[in-house]
Amino acid sequence: MGELIATVSEQFSRLVRDELQLAQVQLAEKGKRLGTGAGFLGAAGVVALYAVGVLLAAAVLGLATVLPAWLSALIVGVVLLIIAGIAAMLGKKKIDASKQVNANPQDGFKDDLDAVKKGIQQ
Repeated sequence: MGELIATVSEQFSRLVRDELQLAQVQLAEKGKRLGTGAGFLGAAGVVALYAVGVLLAAAVLGLATVLPAWLSALIVGVVLLIIAGIAAMLGKKKIDASKQVNANPQDGFKDDLDAVKKGIQQ
């Protein structure tokens, strides 16, 4: 009986350690995905800031004089906004993907406890 209790105790502690390692790996993966998504959103913000500057320059040039220079500045600004939109969509996609990783060690602990209880009852 003593050996059985020692074996169950040792196996249970190993299960607990394994569940904690699994939770740690899952949380690291979620953190990595969140970091990537935040990076894309940050890049989108920077590109959008430059786009606003270019569009403001285009508006100033367009009002100041009627030359082809304002048209080229307007085209550059629109292209920058398109790039910002793409980066924002990629960032949102990465953040949404991080929500799919569910680190839930409680379920594993409950399953382990149920298995131990069944083993003791037999």
